[in-house]
Amino acid sequence: MAFLFFRERFKKPFLHNILFHLSPITMHILQPKHSKLKPEEVKNLLHKFDIAVSQLPKIKVTDPALSEGLVRGDVVKIESDFEGRKRTYFRVVS
Repeated sequence: MAFLFFRERFKKPFLHNILFHLSPITMHILQPKHSKLKPEEVKNLLHKFDIAVSQLPKIKVTDPALSEGLVRGDVVKIESDFEGRKRTYFRVVS
């Protein structure tokens, strides 16, 4: 009898944990917005900060937070709402 009580009591949290770990990380509520920049946006960004693409921080193409379809050489903008609006730019590497 005690086993049935234990099983019924923890049935829902167990199912929730399974579904939480199976959901894609890009859909998580705390995940900041990731967006690929267009070539003209990259050109404007590099001109604005007077830098080269090689000077941008790197992010791996295999990073689970990145969306599908990004290739090596793309520039990604990550927007987070931590302490106001913050934008970070990364270049995708293999």
